[in-house]
Amino acid sequence: MSGAPQTPPRIVVKLGGSLADDPSLAQWLHQLALPHSPRLVAVPGGGPFAEVVRVAQRRWRFSDHVAHVMAIGAMDQFGRMLCGIEVRATPCSTPADIEAAWAGGQLPVWLPGPLMRDDRSLAQGWDVTSDTIAAWLAEALGASGLLLVKSCELPDACDDPALLAAAGIVDRALPVFLSRTRLGLQVVHKDRWSDLAHIITRMTYRD
Repeated sequence: MSGAPQTPPRIVVKLGGSLADDPSLAQWLHQLALPHSPRLVAVPGGGPFAEVVRVAQRRWRFSDHVAHVMAIGAMDQFGRMLCGIEVRATPCSTPADIEAAWAGGQLPVWLPGPLMRDDRSLAQGWDVTSDTIAAWLAEALGASGLLLVKSCELPDACDDPALLAAAGIVDRALPVFLSRTRLGLQVVHKDRWSDLAHIITRMTYRD
């Protein structure tokens, strides 16, 4: 008797907001939307939309809670832009939406607003950015890994969240969050889009 079919592994890929005006953004979306054995979901950073929130908060001195809600809205805006760039990408708000996108052969792009605006499991301030929010989704989906795509220069140890947070490459909340999970972390430079298939294979079949 054959065993029950295994659920394909899942990997959450966060596209940093710094890619918003970079040609590699379209390349990453194209590669993510290709058929893969693991199921991939893209999480947008805040990009220029989040920077507007930072500027407004400095000007008007509203609370970090208000800024947090607005920054999540910025991720939604960037996510909508991603779906406008890649025809095979589709906006998704819930795990059920993501599952439906996978079933339809599309790349789900998570818009966190509906799930995250009222969530109290994460601190509401600038220590929590789209890095940790992407990790939150990865845990909720039972993903095997979290891939962060960054524009900055990266150290050799790109899987050590404490080192990355100390260098300002990931947010300060991410190491603490990941310490409570079994998620594998990989951080890659934006120019490595052509290596995606190899990267996700290593993440999926790591020891």
